[in-house]
Amino acid sequence: MNRPYAESCDQNRDPILTTIRPLLQQSKNVLEIGSGTGQHAIYFGAQMPHLRWQTSDRQEYHSGIQAWLEDAALPNVLPPIELDVQQSAWPTLAFDAIFSANTSHIMHWSDVEALFAGVGKLLASGGLLLLYGPFSNAGQHSSDSNLRFDQFLRARDPLSGIRDVDDLNRLATQAGLRFCHNYEMPVNNRILHWQKT
Repeated sequence: MNRPYAESCDQNRDPILTTIRPLLQQSKNVLEIGSGTGQHAIYFGAQMPHLRWQTSDRQEYHSGIQAWLEDAALPNVLPPIELDVQQSAWPTLAFDAIFSANTSHIMHWSDVEALFAGVGKLLASGGLLLLYGPFSNAGQHSSDSNLRFDQFLRARDPLSGIRDVDDLNRLATQAGLRFCHNYEMPVNNRILHWQKT
């Protein structure tokens, strides 16, 4: 089976790993929301074998994720479960960390609201949410390229777009999550880190 490939996953995986590995040292079960091609899952699973890495996405992405998982044959990276953030029933499995990369800016705002609400219900006290991607701060983009990217996203789909950290923090607070850190990443991306209170 041909595996889907995203060049950006190879480009950003090492900087992401450098940031999330120390944060996940005490974690055991990680849910990845929006596993996409599956490339991040097998890379992070191989680099952090103490984690049980659960992939997830909408059904149409499962075959591609499964192709990467079958090639890698990692015992700690699990086949994808179906998860649309708007669905009423989220998985009942126990997770102490949730990771998602490059999802919030392609989601509709109602999906972003649903993501935070679902994460707030799923995570146990002390659990982590780590969100990677481009974000604006106080309505200001961090670069001209992010501004152009945001304009491109909204021209393609007016309900998508780069999300503001302040808006996400309001959703996080409503979901019982405490903001911990905003990590600067290459190419004008960030990792936002919250913890369930």
